[in-house]
Amino acid sequence: MSMTSHPDSAQSMQRLRVGMTGLAMVLVLIGLASAIFTSANRDGPVSAIGASNSIVVANMTEGGNTIADKGKDEPLAELGVAPSTGTTEDVNAAEIAKREAAQRRAAAAQK
Repeated sequence: MSMTSHPDSAQSMQRLRVGMTGLAMVLVLIGLASAIFTSANRDGPVSAIGASNSIVVANMTEGGNTIADKGKDEPLAELGVAPSTGTTEDVNAAEIAKREAAQRRAAAAQK
């Protein structure tokens, strides 16, 4: 019995060493990748002489920002499937409430 238990013990120790070595290698690779990405994020963007400023280029737009242009951003509203979020007229809640009350009174008078 002692003959069979000794090779099993040696084999289990070898498996333990291999597993721990693999785990250590994974941790070293993660640490190395983290250090590389951290140093890359700290460096500022490099710009060549005479190159355009990226902040200015990012803020440039085509044309004005009008209500007609907003309609292009709402394809469902153009198709009539969903209401538009942009309004072209001022909304007066009191005026709308008066119109609805008058309509209700007219409908009640007809009954």
